[in-house]
Amino acid sequence: MLMRTDPFRELDRLTQQVLGTTARPAAMPMDAYRDGDTFVVELDLPGVDPESIDLGVERNVLTVHAERRPTSGEDVEQLLSERPRGAFSRQLFLGETLDTDRIDAAYDTGVLTLRIPVAEQAKPRKIAISGGTSPRQINPGQ
Repeated sequence: MLMRTDPFRELDRLTQQVLGTTARPAAMPMDAYRDGDTFVVELDLPGVDPESIDLGVERNVLTVHAERRPTSGEDVEQLLSERPRGAFSRQLFLGETLDTDRIDAAYDTGVLTLRIPVAEQAKPRKIAISGGTSPRQINPGQ
């Protein structure tokens, strides 16, 4: 037997049934951080088939599409449904300093990890100074 103790979840469920919409927006929770010369983005996608994940980059916009399909059959009586299902999409606006041609993506244990390297031209570098003459020696007695 399943029991509910959160009255607001029940209200969300009833709203969804009456209006035919999702009361809570389905989202892809995300963490993003910089590790040296790489930006790392981790998106939670538990229960998503890796074949349903689609990544694309246009200009500097990275788009992630994924779909979580129902696991139960059509002729079952659903007693509780809190896990979001359906299509999910999220867009990330990447800075000009990131190398979008070298994005690495891996999916493991329900987490999609994207590694986006900093572009070579955006990395700090030393600039060599050429030309000119060596400094003159000046005698303090003159």
